[in-house]
Amino acid sequence: MADVLIGKVTHYYNKAMVVVVKLEKPISTGDTIKIKRGDEEFEQKIESLQIEHEQVAKGKKGDKIAIKVVQPTKEGAEIYKVE
Repeated sequence: MADVLIGKVTHYYNKAMVVVVKLEKPISTGDTIKIKRGDEEFEQKIESLQIEHEQVAKGKKGDKIAIKVVQPTKEGAEIYKVE
């Protein structure tokens, strides 16, 4: 099954290794995501999601969520849910 685009990185905080993503599709803790930007690509499992500094189990379309990432990335990177 094809990976589903769930949003793009709007902010990246390099010290905290956290991305902010405006969601186009829902995502939940425990889901595996793929982060792509140009030739750079990596996968990781979502260990925690936050909205406005509050822990949440899932984010829905339109939410701006924060995800801790395992590798550096940049604003504009695309986030895909791995099906």
